[in-house]
Amino acid sequence: MLKLKLTSGFIIATLTCASAFAQYIWVDEKGNKQFSDTPPPASTPKNRIIKSPGLSAAKPTESSDVASASKDAANAQQKPMTTSARNEDFNKRRAEQAEKDKKASEDQQANADKQKNCERARSYQKVLESGQRVATTDKNGERNYLSDSQREKESADVKKALAGCQ
Repeated sequence: MLKLKLTSGFIIATLTCASAFAQYIWVDEKGNKQFSDTPPPASTPKNRIIKSPGLSAAKPTESSDVASASKDAANAQQKPMTTSARNEDFNKRRAEQAEKDKKASEDQQANADKQKNCERARSYQKVLESGQRVATTDKNGERNYLSDSQREKESADVKKALAGCQ
């Protein structure tokens, strides 16, 4: 009787312990093996489940092996960057930023020059429209005054120049 109790107790303990040691093994979408005492997510295909309680350990199918092998190869290609690669990447970003800053500075200077030229053209237009005598100096240093036709031509040129201004 004692043997029967011990044997039945051993069998019950073994059965309850076996369920406590239930373990699932599957390959996730990244190709990594996952070990758990809970079932894999419902989204895991059955061909990726390697082991589950009640089933013998089985290898995943060929497609899983190929998929995991290709994912392992992809992970191998994404090795941590070396110091020289990081320096090269940093220098490249720094050069790109310097080029952007230089371009922004040149654009800002060009806009400032354009505004200055527009202001000069507006001022010259006011002088031409005011009716004041406008004099120019020729190559010999002599002063020449603009005639009415020259004034109209200068006024037309200034209006063309101001068309590009805001």
